[in-house]
Amino acid sequence: MNLSAIAKRHCSSGTFLNLGVPQKRPASKVTEIVEFCKSGSLYDAIRLLNSTGSAGIKNKPIVYASILQTCNKALSFNLGLQVHCHVIKSGLETDRFVGNSLLTLYFKLGPDFSETRRVFDGLYYKDVISWTSMISGYIQVGKFEESIKIFWDMVGLEIEPNDFTLSAVIKACSELGKLRLGWCFHGIVLRRGFDSNPIISSALIDMYGRNYCSKEAQRLFGELLEPDAICWTSVISAFTRNDQFEEALGFFFLMQRNHKLIPDSFTFGTVLTACGNLRRLKQGKQIHSKVVPSGLSGNVVVESSLVDMYGKCGSLNEAQGVFDRMVHKNSISRCALLGGYCQNKKFKTVLQLFREMGERDIYSFGTVLRACAGIAAVRQGKEVHCQYVRRGGWRCVIVESALVDLYAKSGCVNLAHRMFAQMPIRNTITWNSMIYGFAQNGRGDEALKIFDNMIKEGTKPDYISFIGVLFACSHTGLVDEGRKHFVSMSEEYRIKPGVEHYNCMVDLLGRAGMIEEAEELLEKAECRKDPSLWAVLLGACSTCTESMTAERIARKVMELDPENHLSYVLLANVYRAVGRWNDAEEIRRLMDDRRVKKMPGKSWM
Repeated sequence: MNLSAIAKRHCSSGTFLNLGVPQKRPASKVTEIVEFCKSGSLYDAIRLLNSTGSAGIKNKPIVYASILQTCNKALSFNLGLQVHCHVIKSGLETDRFVGNSLLTLYFKLGPDFSETRRVFDGLYYKDVISWTSMISGYIQVGKFEESIKIFWDMVGLEIEPNDFTLSAVIKACSELGKLRLGWCFHGIVLRRGFDSNPIISSALIDMYGRNYCSKEAQRLFGELLEPDAICWTSVISAFTRNDQFEEALGFFFLMQRNHKLIPDSFTFGTVLTACGNLRRLKQGKQIHSKVVPSGLSGNVVVESSLVDMYGKCGSLNEAQGVFDRMVHKNSISRCALLGGYCQNKKFKTVLQLFREMGERDIYSFGTVLRACAGIAAVRQGKEVHCQYVRRGGWRCVIVESALVDLYAKSGCVNLAHRMFAQMPIRNTITWNSMIYGFAQNGRGDEALKIFDNMIKEGTKPDYISFIGVLFACSHTGLVDEGRKHFVSMSEEYRIKPGVEHYNCMVDLLGRAGMIEEAEELLEKAECRKDPSLWAVLLGACSTCTESMTAERIARKVMELDPENHLSYVLLANVYRAVGRWNDAEEIRRLMDDRRVKKMPGKSWM
């Protein structure tokens, strides 16, 4: 379909501006129209074009290209359509500059991208700018596969891509998570000598960062002679995406101290995310102090990131203060505030704020459902569930994962599993919620079965996944299975065991009476100085008759945490279990002498 067919329906109504002709006119109408465009006087330019007619400036593509570019700047699509009609009448639809200007008009302002595609298909001459515009257009509307297909069509016609073309198609690879294809484009970049181009370098760094190759992103960044602010932001973002928050902070301060580059809103947003995840309140405040001089104090991205950072650092008053001062609030800022209260276990506040929210999105529903799960408020959770369904939402992995978590934690495991089974898409959080739900409710075998299915479906387990798996093994007495998973998490999945994993293993071995193996495991652990681990082992000793082992472990706990009453109470219980009543009484006196107080037990009832 050519340009005439597209613009015909816009010409038929005869809706051209008819505002008269300026009284004074330079000798060259072309020059005057171009000057009007340069000064932004779009209506004057079109008035002169209408009065002159297509015949008066025939074969002057600069006129149409200039007016179309001015229409783009003025965001005036309707006036652009009028110019399109003039283009057709003048016979300049075959000119590449005019054609590209038309393509840009439809791409940026057109109501439907299919119109842009028809304009592109109707172009007589397509150069690299035309193809790049289409590739970028498909990316903008989320059709990443189509953008890559267009690129290969362009290459097939032996049109050389430029730096903007390659950066656009690399971005498509980033969004699709196609690292192998990204390598292919990286090779094209190297062959064509674009490896030092900052636009392409930034796109490559971002691609590797999004695909969890932060080392490759850092290597690329290190090869740049003078990286610009965009490249710095890309590498900081790569570190943040890969949970390397220390490195992200380090590069941010290096960017400012040594290179004097000014961060933009995305840089601030990324580094504030790193600060929040590290709970670095002091550094977060330092970064906050740099926001105002940068002229970004009213930027919704930066202010939402500040709310998120203060919330994660436990400074809820500061988070609320930033939120209250925001002139423009959006769903991201509201969810950041809800998330802060939820993370700090202010679940009732989350519920209250949710009730007061006018605009609700999937993230706010997900957060309030997590709050309901935090207090096992299954009734309120069901109310929120109903609100979400009435709102018209259903197939959303964020909300459905939160619902699975809520029902599993509230003891409604069968309901949770029914929802889980119906989900078309499951992420790691969904799998973890179901594993933990079965494990917590005494159905360890089913938890392990879910974990096996998770692996089979290609979802990579994370730190939390193995806590649920080891917890299930512990409460089902599966010692060999527990040992196998504990080893595989570090050797196969490169996940460093934490305190929670060691707690589960000690509990598993302790329940099986393997106290010595549990003690040996702790002695080799990097986190062996954590008193909670030895307290778990001491608790396991209360069921055995080896009082000497219990004494040794109790002394270890007392050494690491002298104020902890549990070590004294558990050791006294061990002495009573073997009939050493005098020793038990001695432990009680030792508690009094050291002024260690037994904390009263608590219950939700």
